[in-house]
Amino acid sequence: GLVKNLSLMAMISVGSASAPVLEFLEEWGLEGLEDNIQSPNLTKVFVNGVWLGVHRDPLSLVNTLRNLRRKGDLTSEVSIVRDIREREVRVYTDAGRVLRPLFIVEKQHLKLKRQHLRWLQEKWRVEERPIDKPPVDENQNVEDSEGETIAEEEDGMPIIREGIRMKKKRKPFKWSSLVSDGVIEYLDAEEEETVMICMTPDDLVESRLISRGLDPRADGDFDPAARLKAVPTAHTWTHCEIHPSMILGICASII
Repeated sequence: GLVKNLSLMAMISVGSASAPVLEFLEEWGLEGLEDNIQSPNLTKVFVNGVWLGVHRDPLSLVNTLRNLRRKGDLTSEVSIVRDIREREVRVYTDAGRVLRPLFIVEKQHLKLKRQHLRWLQEKWRVEERPIDKPPVDENQNVEDSEGETIAEEEDGMPIIREGIRMKKKRKPFKWSSLVSDGVIEYLDAEEEETVMICMTPDDLVESRLISRGLDPRADGDFDPAARLKAVPTAHTWTHCEIHPSMILGICASII
């Protein structure tokens, strides 16, 4: 028979409370059904399949919800789908949806930076924040119970930003930190239909060159081992695959 396998790094949503989403929608311009049921230009808003109301600015609503998810104000399992043809915005917080991790792309650049890779290799990072109450003695080495110390330069001088002394704390950095920092986000199958996903970061480079009027394949040496691509065209990418093999299941990826 046919055996189906989850794609690599996929996860199943366990479900979360819909109350934070409902509270946000009520404060962000959601209108009731009684007065606007006949208006053809409004966008319907659904939460877990329940029609709650209509909205006049669906683009701003969806962008705000996604920013809240990337900042951690909403759980990473929340799915936000905008169906332009049907004039619908569908939000899901239920359990049982298959989610895949993808790199976030903004303005044709990955949000993943070299510092994130360095933090992953070192398994920790140093965070800085201003000192609430500066010490009476400037030479005093302040250290509180949470393991925070005065942030110092390599020459031992304290770090001062905008006239405020900073203190630092060493915090672990792992996969979940990439999600909480808005570098990676999980998308389900329905939300994947509404985004543009490129296979590799090379596709982002090609799109940036084409947008500048340059030919990305000009004066390029032929590489027989390179991935064959169609004629390059400019796209507005929103996400990027971590690796093309992440699309496949474990059995297909080892062939």
